[in-house]
Amino acid sequence: MSATLLMISSADAATRTEYRGYVFAKSHCARCHAIGRTGQSRLKQAPPFRTLHNRYPIETLAEAFAEGIYTGHSKMPAFELDPDEINDLLSYLKSLN
Repeated sequence: MSATLLMISSADAATRTEYRGYVFAKSHCARCHAIGRTGQSRLKQAPPFRTLHNRYPIETLAEAFAEGIYTGHSKMPAFELDPDEINDLLSYLKSLN
């Protein structure tokens, strides 16, 4: 078991869905956003994931993820997620609250 998997599954008691969301965030979002419970975002305009619930109800992000996020911070790439990726990422984001 990798150190990352052990850390996420033990410390955060993540479900498989939350873990897949974490993996997606790490590979697609972490170059700009802080995706964990601590730390600063690498890109100042990119909000840490743990604070997104202060800006948006997490459930409302599903539609934006499905249609594609084309806004956000100025350097954010456009992307669209499939339904499973949306479910996984939302589960992970909810686990940060």
